[in-house]
Parts: sequence; C-alpha cells; structure tokens
Amino acid sequence: MNKKKIFNDPVYGFVTIPTELLFDLIEHSYFQRLRRIQQLGLTMFVYPGALHTRFHHALGAMHLMSLALRTLKDKGIPISAREGEAAQAAILLHDIGHGPLSHALERSIFHDVHHEEISLHLMQKLNAEFGGALDLAIAIFKGTYHRPFFHQLVSSQLDMDRLDYLNRDSFYTGVQEGRPGADRLIKMLTVVDERLVLEEKAVYSIENFLVSRRLMYWQVYLHKTVTSAEQMVIRIMEHARNLVRAGVEVPASPNLHFFLSRNITQQEFEQDERILRRFTRLDDTDVWSAVKLWADHPDKVLNFLAQSLLDRRLFKITLQSQSFDDDFQVGIVELIAERFGLNHQEAAQLMIAGRISNNAYDADGQDTIDVLTKRGRVVNVAEASDLPNIKALGQRVEKHYICYPKEIL
Repeated sequence: MNKKKIFNDPVYGFVTIPTELLFDLIEHSYFQRLRRIQQLGLTMFVYPGALHTRFHHALGAMHLMSLALRTLKDKGIPISAREGEAAQAAILLHDIGHGPLSHALERSIFHDVHHEEISLHLMQKLNAEFGGALDLAIAIFKGTYHRPFFHQLVSSQLDMDRLDYLNRDSFYTGVQEGRPGADRLIKMLTVVDERLVLEEKAVYSIENFLVSRRLMYWQVYLHKTVTSAEQMVIRIMEHARNLVRAGVEVPASPNLHFFLSRNITQQEFEQDERILRRFTRLDDTDVWSAVKLWADHPDKVLNFLAQSLLDRRLFKITLQSQSFDDDFQVGIVELIAERFGLNHQEAAQLMIAGRISNNAYDADGQDTIDVLTKRGRVVNVAEASDLPNIKALGQRVEKHYICYPKEIL
C-alpha cells in the first residue's frame, strides 16, 4: 500500500509524509494519542481558536525539518537519506511524552519526570518494536550523533520545534505579531564544522524571531488569564491527589486515578510496563471528565475549583515585579475563609501565589544562535554590533502573581 500520504495543513498547505517509516510512526497508538492533547492547554479560555493539538504541531515540525534538510542539501551539505529520515523521525516524536493539557499538568502526573525523558523512553520502546529502525533518530534526539547540527535542528534556541509552535500558535490564536518568519530563517541555514549557523544577512530575521518569541510568551503562553486558569487546574489536581491519598473517594478514570494515588518516579516508569501502558492511554479527556465529576464532590474546595473552571469563573490574578508579602497573603486567605465559610487550611487552597519568567534568548549559554559573517567568521548573533535589541531580549524578566476568587472583592 502507498504510505507516502499527503495531508492538508492549515498553516503550510499540502504536506507529504516522505517515507514508510514516518507513516508507520504516525499511525502508531503512541502518536495518535497526541490528537487528544491540546497544544496550548487552557489558552482557549483567552483565545477561542487555540484548539489545535500536539498532533498538528508534530506534523508541522516534521514538515519544517524536511524544508531545512532540503535547504542544507542545496547548499552542498552532505545528508544521506538515512540521516534525513532519522532527523524527521526525531522531530516527529519529540513531544510524544507530553501528558494531558501539555505543560500545565507536567508535574502533576509524575514526580520530577519531564516530558522529554518520557519522550525518549517511548522512542526507545518504538525502536524495539520497529527492529532498531530508530537508532539514529534516538542518537540525534539525545545529541550523541557525531554531526551535532542534526540535534540543533531538533532542539536548540532556533530549532524546527520553536519555528513551528510560534507559527502555529500565532495562527490559531490570531496573534499575527507572533509569526517568526520561518521561511526566510530556514532559507538562511547552513552548516560550518558540523554546527548549525545562519548566514549574516539573516540577522534581522533572527531579531524578528526573538521579538516574536518574547511577544508570544507574554501575550499568549504567560498571559495572566491563561496563568490563572492553568494554576487552577494544577491546584485541582493537587487537591484531588491529596484527597485520594488521604483515603477519600474521588471518582476518576482508572488511569488518572492510578497516577493520583501514587508518586511515580522515572525509574519506576522505565521499569514497569503497566505504568507505561496507563500513561499512553491518558489524555485531556481523562482530566475534563474528572473535573466534571468533581464539580459535584462533597469536598468544598474541590467542588468550588472544578465548578469555577467549568464555568470559566477564573480567579482574579494580580502581577507585580516583587513577591507579595506574607501579611497580604494572610489577609487574602482570611477574606476567602469569611466569604465561603471555610477553615484556614481550606481557604488557603483557594489562594495561589507564584512567579513566571521569560527571556527570549540566552546569549551566554552553550547553545547560542550563531551567524556566519561574510568574512567567514562564526559569531554569536548577540555580538553583532548593530543589534542591541538582541542583547536586551536576553534579559530575564520575572513577574510574581497571586490568584484568588473574584467573589471576595
């Protein structure tokens, strides 16, 4: 059967699945699960069109990888068919380890296990199933392949992952200012000493990319209302987990209940096939089904949080540059206790404080965006004399927040 299918992507138009291996990976149940995990979690509460999934993003990143590889080949960089397929497989599977609601619940399902580690473990399982066909893709994903530019295309400060999610997320949210100019950036790619660089004439495109990334973080990913919604669902899961472990009956799907009742470590995940099977059957549906059930739970805190999220009665959120002092937080908890008839411990569950931060570019790290000058030198893009904005974009901005029910105002 013909496995070199074509699909119609709303962002890029017609996209081809170039090899049978990539087709078979897409058809696998591990990858199909990504259809049921939204790319932007609860961002839909602010941008109603943000309903695209991790499945969309992974296919888009694979497409951008194919464009990047074609550009490099056209510039005389030797890339074998095996390397090209492996690079596309690596980017296709880079997010396969995401849990429900993407980043929002990453720390609520496992104990200190990141989605990249889960992705690698799932890739290794697929590799065993496909008879070692993913050996090179895994080496590229881990950064152990002797040609590091392949890994940079998968994971770096200017990789195909970032180019697609900025492109796609700006498209579905309608935030047009967030488009990173991916086409031009890909056309400017080249390789020097097996490291990925961009031609000097791309410096302004790089600046546009970094500005777009910074804008998307503050206007979309870290939007204060999105932050409020995400913190609410995190607190819902934390409270449900505490109730389950205290012996209180909390209805949930068998797979979600399993993770609520245990602290799963990375070692346990990698050694117990039953945990892997449960995780790969977990998606956004489990979370929303549980939240609907919990809106009628006798526990006052769980009931209030779940019903508020379902009705989009999101907590008021206040941001400032300094942390909120203890007296202010105690005052908020007292107002909550008085308004809802809760004890202090219960009321404290309805007040959430924390911080968010972002810098668009890490100019001092090992993984920099490098530019090939017309004189043949490779320099960090931040060193370009006429680009002071890039240095400014490297400054980390931190904001502190506090969230609480609007009813106490």
